[in-house]
Amino acid sequence: MGEVTTSLQRPVTNEGRSRLVRHVDSFEIQPPNPPSHNGVPRSAWARARRRVSRWHRPYTAILLLLDFAAAAFASFTAIRTFDQATAGFHEAQNDPTWFHTVAFLLLPLGWLTILWFNGAYDRRCLGLGPDEFKRVIRAGVAVCAAVSFLAFATKTDLSRFTVGTALLLALLLILLGRILTRFVLHVMRRNTQQAAHRMVLVGTLPECLEVYTAVTRNPAAGLVPVAIHITDGYAAAKGVQTPVPVYAGRDVLALVREVGGDTIAVCGSASAEPGELRRLAWQLEGSGVDLVVAPQLTDIAGPRVHIRPIEGLPLLHVEEPTLSGPALLAKNMMDRVAAGLGLLALIPVFIVIAIAIRISDPGPVFFRQPRVGHEGRTFRVWKFRTMYVDAEDRLASLVDQNETDGMLFKMKQDPRVFPVGRFLRASSLDELPQLINVLMGEMSLVGPRPLPADDGDFLGDVRRRLLVRPGMTGLWQVSGRSDLSWDEAVRLDLYYVDNWSLAYDLSILWRTVGVVLARKGAY
Repeated sequence: MGEVTTSLQRPVTNEGRSRLVRHVDSFEIQPPNPPSHNGVPRSAWARARRRVSRWHRPYTAILLLLDFAAAAFASFTAIRTFDQATAGFHEAQNDPTWFHTVAFLLLPLGWLTILWFNGAYDRRCLGLGPDEFKRVIRAGVAVCAAVSFLAFATKTDLSRFTVGTALLLALLLILLGRILTRFVLHVMRRNTQQAAHRMVLVGTLPECLEVYTAVTRNPAAGLVPVAIHITDGYAAAKGVQTPVPVYAGRDVLALVREVGGDTIAVCGSASAEPGELRRLAWQLEGSGVDLVVAPQLTDIAGPRVHIRPIEGLPLLHVEEPTLSGPALLAKNMMDRVAAGLGLLALIPVFIVIAIAIRISDPGPVFFRQPRVGHEGRTFRVWKFRTMYVDAEDRLASLVDQNETDGMLFKMKQDPRVFPVGRFLRASSLDELPQLINVLMGEMSLVGPRPLPADDGDFLGDVRRRLLVRPGMTGLWQVSGRSDLSWDEAVRLDLYYVDNWSLAYDLSILWRTVGVVLARKGAY
């Protein structure tokens, strides 16, 4: 157990340091430590050198090497592919030094420079979220524009195919390198908690516990709370079980150094007193400790939140969810086109699966069940049949063996599923006929999963799922599928409804491939 300290007495040390949950038994007010010096660094470089969290430095160095290698390799590939690669460099036939300098040194350095100015190495966007990839793509467009401008300004007649191949291949390789390095980073964070930020949560106990739950829900984010400093009085934590040590009446910066933290997270209304948050920011200048603010806005994605300062007051403006407009039209068109092409390509697979089902259990190949769709409209979903024909009649005898909560019935070893059906479920092949529903506009490729229509009306927050078309895959599926509780599944679906975008859909589709191959949570 760690130490729970809030008094003039010596820290109370409990046995069993391996236990996660700690119990706060008693508190006495401890006079705050003398405030630390509000040191101001001599320069931005001096402050960067003193930053406590340094995981991003070797990570950025690796990205720089990979990006340079990707751009150089793309130039090499383009040169070896096209005979007219040296067009525009007349002296390259006799002395290729200048041509090779441009192709293998100046162009890769140009990539790194433009990536840097587009914030692609900003530590705040590394390792999580789509912003890093967006910045890389913007940098790629900027490189194309710069090369085009230089060729036009110097009247150099370059080989268009060579330049286009080099630039496009470099962009793809840089994105691939980012994906691979991010994967390694996430593995390190999940397994060793290295390359992470050690956070001290400051606020009332309920607000801190809410932030703790949010940031620990995804270990790949690299946010590890190590302590809680409550601001609502020591009595608020008396008799409450907490996952990390709780402190009160302490100097926050001294506490961060004591527990080995590098980030302070101000939760909710902890900064209700005017000027308190500003003074805390002043105190942290030159300390190398990061300061983040977790407002009381949950499950709202970054693109919907904008900071609009008015007379020194930063206002968080929350945009409405995008539930109509050109983006939704583009999503529907993408769904229809992808579903049509997918059905044509999968005809041989459908035939093989149909034969396997008929051999396993005589009966219909497809199973069609009423489901609730967009705006509460009912439709019949298409699936390959995975259960014996009398499965519905046997359901009543198995209800008490349900292994999930909420509106779904799930059993890991459901006796109603025949062997081939078990394979179809584990591999998610039974869901492929839902491309028919997508083609008909009843479903989407990505969205909340459609729930059975015979479970009564959707009440409360669950009804918000009906604002978008149900999907073949969704945030619920790529986050655990049947292993999640009903409340967690609903939370993820509502998050998708409020924050969906085309880029987010593509991200979920990409993650679906890995989840299906791993057969995670499928039964």
